[in-house]
Amino acid sequence: MPGDNKIDFTVDKENLYMEEGFTELKVASIRRLTPVTPEGEADKSRFPVFIGVTQLMTSEGPVSVQAALKAGTLAQAIEEFPAAMEKAMKETI
Repeated sequence: MPGDNKIDFTVDKENLYMEEGFTELKVASIRRLTPVTPEGEADKSRFPVFIGVTQLMTSEGPVSVQAALKAGTLAQAIEEFPAAMEKAMKETI
């Protein structure tokens, strides 16, 4: 086959996360990725990851902006969200 590109679809069982979403239905969406074991149990040896997501409206339509949030809890992620989105927006523009 021309361009016989092989893709490795192996799941990294040591790097699994459960994803949850939080929003205030206005501008903020925060994803919490909680580490889990291959059995789906919480993996207490790793820390959760928080990702902030929002959209900018342009004349061409919405543009998604996201950034990692330096937070260990949802409350910290909420506090971090505005500054992280401002920085990500400037980098996007």
